[in-house]
Amino acid sequence: MHRRSLLALPLLPLPALAQSESYEGAEQSILAGRLASPTGISIEMPVLSENGNSVDIAVRVESPSTRADHITAIHILAEKNPIPRVASFTLGPRSGRAEVATRIRLATTQTILVLAETSRGQVHRAAREVIVILGACVDGG
Repeated sequence: MHRRSLLALPLLPLPALAQSESYEGAEQSILAGRLASPTGISIEMPVLSENGNSVDIAVRVESPSTRADHITAIHILAEKNPIPRVASFTLGPRSGRAEVATRIRLATTQTILVLAETSRGQVHRAAREVIVILGACVDGG
């Protein structure tokens, strides 16, 4: 394939599942029938955000970080965003610590849910309420 051919390929839209998936559906999809443990995750983010366009979040998950027992994924879900899956991070045993930090957009005051999957098939869960003064991700209609 030539470079011109590659550049002429149309951009593909996001899968319909991601666009229409509910908050509860996203959580159930990640859990895949597993029960989540309410321990082991700390979420650092402001309780009050003046602007939902950029909200800092840092997640730390307790883990031995060995080849046999480590965090494989950290998922961040936003309850009231149009698309609830805000971010997913893939980690490996060489990550050292199971920590991620990013900025997210929030439509309104809502609950942020963090799910962390382990190499042993376990899931940890934590939630945090965030008050948003000026929301983002809102449809113009």
